[in-house]
Amino acid sequence: MTIASTASWKKLVEHQKTIAPLHMRDMFAKDPGRFTKFSLRLGDLLLDYSKHRITDETMDLLRGLAREAGVESMRDKMFAGEPINLTEGRAVLHTALRNFSSRTIEVAGKDVMPEVRAALNHMSAFSDSIRSGAWKGFSGKPIRSIVNIGIGGSDLGPVMVTEALRPYGRDDLDIHFVSNVDGSHIAEVLKRVDAETTLFLVASKTFTTQETMANAQTARAWFLERAKDEKYITKHFVALSTNAKEVAKFGISTDNMFVFWDWVGGRYSLWSSIGLSIALAIGFENFHALLEGAHEMDEHFRTAPLDKNLPVTLALLGVWYNNFFGAETHAILPYDQYLSRFPAYFQQGDMESNGKRVTRDGKVVDYQTGPVIWGEPGTNGQHAFYQLLHQGTKLVPADFLASIDTHNPIGEHHTLLLANFLAQTEALMKGKTLAEARAELEASGMKGEALDALLPHKVFPGNRPTSSLLYQKLDPRTLGKLIALYEHKIFVQGIIWNVNSYDQWGVELGKKLANAILPELRAVGDVSSHDASTNALINAIKAGRTQA
Repeated sequence: MTIASTASWKKLVEHQKTIAPLHMRDMFAKDPGRFTKFSLRLGDLLLDYSKHRITDETMDLLRGLAREAGVESMRDKMFAGEPINLTEGRAVLHTALRNFSSRTIEVAGKDVMPEVRAALNHMSAFSDSIRSGAWKGFSGKPIRSIVNIGIGGSDLGPVMVTEALRPYGRDDLDIHFVSNVDGSHIAEVLKRVDAETTLFLVASKTFTTQETMANAQTARAWFLERAKDEKYITKHFVALSTNAKEVAKFGISTDNMFVFWDWVGGRYSLWSSIGLSIALAIGFENFHALLEGAHEMDEHFRTAPLDKNLPVTLALLGVWYNNFFGAETHAILPYDQYLSRFPAYFQQGDMESNGKRVTRDGKVVDYQTGPVIWGEPGTNGQHAFYQLLHQGTKLVPADFLASIDTHNPIGEHHTLLLANFLAQTEALMKGKTLAEARAELEASGMKGEALDALLPHKVFPGNRPTSSLLYQKLDPRTLGKLIALYEHKIFVQGIIWNVNSYDQWGVELGKKLANAILPELRAVGDVSSHDASTNALINAIKAGRTQA
């Protein structure tokens, strides 16, 4: 039996037929209290979900689906440290990394909190030594550039957070990130740093990740060309890893190895030692505030009833459109330039977690699982893809995020930004009717055949669903809440779809094939061991490189 066979699911299928013909414009006209009914707050974070194609009955049915799927019991298992990552036999405890309660959290009978606190203390002491200038490079100069070398979760999270919290950074400490195995990425970064004042963070749990170690070895060679002595590696390279043997082999002192655990998934690792670049960029006190914000959301998610629970509500709305309206994508649209990398971060967070085709017990699903996640900051997106959102043929539910206050109160900029934020959600909900479009054209002086020809192009169907997330100001604590909100939303949807949100076997096949192709690219002669297309592409590359 699958979730699509449950009584709750079947009720929602029937209910959708009654909701589909309704327009939100009419729903608002009939119910002046709709915002009060369909909005939630946690501190200064406001979620308005009234601009959705829902009624009280819709939400009751969706919460019934969550209960039938076992969301509450699985939530409790996650927080208790049970191995809910079934395919890898691991606990899922990124929440332990930001646990400021007095609760013990056990994995296999061992309280993990003492180790977590020790790791945070290590990060605090190290980041303070770098930021204060006490840590000196090989020539006696303080560190002025940080280069984080990682990929996936070891890159996307720190990149997103350091960009989001740029106002909390320092002008005399530059942060760079290298992830792509394309040599151009590290080459361009190395052009902008000085070996005497640069610290490299090599972020790889196993210290064997192909892309990361290729970039790390390039950085090592570049550094030694300038420092001339391997003993100086310990002053300019640290490891975010668990593989002490490989770390020492690279030349990094294991005293400067920052550990984390197998119950920390890559895309949830910014809260761990992988977040060292964040602590260096904004200071450990602000990193601590980021963790505190996430903990606040954790406690809300853990304890709030389903009808008052922000992550659960966002998750259920996503399921509603994905599974009952056939929406295949979901847009994240921050009206906050500092959140420019937020959509990309949760593109990984969501699609790597719930982009699965089999259930937790290995059965192929007979329903849609995770949607395609995408987005860009407003107002840039308005001049790019909003045309499709407003008048296209695809239903794209969207989250809009904005701050009430700005870090940069320049002229009317923020007021203009907020006006656009508010206008877009209203326009997507209301649309513009044929009669309204006609009246508008007539008021402009247009009439006759010209009016009739233009009229269809001026109609907006509306009824496009949006959630609005409004917060006072993007500070570390608020960002922590926002990140944890989306993490738990993904968890809830994964439970409803009965997939394991904490493995990522889908990335393995391409890696394996790349390892097989690598020696073929190095060898002389044509290749014939693959399909006709791959053989031809390999041989074309080899021929072109020979000529070059």
